[in-house]
Amino acid sequence: MRTFYEFWLGEGVGLSNPVALARRGQRPHAHHNPLEPFRNEGKLRYNPKVPKRRPRMIEDDRWIELFGALRSNRDRAMLTLTVSSANRSAELLGVRGMDVDWGDQLVRVVRKGTTAEQWLPASPDAFVWIRLYVAELGEPLDPNEPLWWTLRRRDRGEGLRRQPVNYEALRAVLRRANVALGTNWTMHDLRHTAALRMARNSSLSMRDVQIILGHLHLSTTADIYLVEDEAEVIRRVHEHFTTRERQAREPTPPPSNGYDPADLTVLFSGGAG
Repeated sequence: MRTFYEFWLGEGVGLSNPVALARRGQRPHAHHNPLEPFRNEGKLRYNPKVPKRRPRMIEDDRWIELFGALRSNRDRAMLTLTVSSANRSAELLGVRGMDVDWGDQLVRVVRKGTTAEQWLPASPDAFVWIRLYVAELGEPLDPNEPLWWTLRRRDRGEGLRRQPVNYEALRAVLRRANVALGTNWTMHDLRHTAALRMARNSSLSMRDVQIILGHLHLSTTADIYLVEDEAEVIRRVHEHFTTRERQAREPTPPPSNGYDPADLTVLFSGGAG
C-alpha cells in the first residue's frame, strides 16, 4: 500500500501517504547502492496490531448437537478422532490404513511443517466409529491407501467412483452440519477443543499437551491454551466475595488466657491506647 501511494504521489496526485515510514525528513533508500541488497525500512507509522483471538472451544452440549447432525459413520469417525487427538485437517486426511494401530488405539500422522511421523492416542469412541466406517466400505482396506474415502460421480458416465476425501470434502462435512444447526464450527475448533480439554486436566502436564499438538516450542502451547474460562473465573471471584462477607459476620473468638483484650484491640484494629 505504501508503494501504491508513492506511485500516485509521483504522478502529481494531491494525496498524502497514510502509510509512510516513521522517519523524520528522510526518504527510504535515498542513497542505496544498487549492488547491495535492500535493508529493512523500519515500522510503518500506521501499522495496527492484529488482535489476539482466543481459541474457541466447543462445549459438551454443543458437541452433542454437532455430532448428532453428522450424516455418516465416516463423518462421525473423522470428527471424533480430531476432537480426541487434536490433529490438523491435513494430518487427518493423510492417515492411511497402516497408520491405525487398533490394539494400542493409536493413529500415526505426518506433522505439518516438519513432515515428521508421530503416533497420537485417540479415544475408544473414535476407534468404534472408525471400525463401523471401515465395515461399510464393503472391501478390504489397502494398508498403503488413504483411510478416508468418498463417492463422486464422474461426467464420463461411469457412475459413482470411490476417491480419497480432500480438504473441500472435509469442509463440506462441517458446512452441512452448520447449516442444519445455524452454527459456524470449523475443524480447527475441534483441535482447540481437544487442546483445551487436555490443558485443563490436572493429570496432564503442559509438556504432554505440547507433544500431542506438535508444537515446536512449549511457549507456543502455553501462550495459546493457558487461558482461563471467564465463567469459571467469575464463579471463583464470587466465592471470594461470599467468603469475605461470611468471615466478617462471624463473631471474633475470645482471646486465649493470658492476653489482655484491650491490647489485642489496639494491635489488630489500629486503635490508640
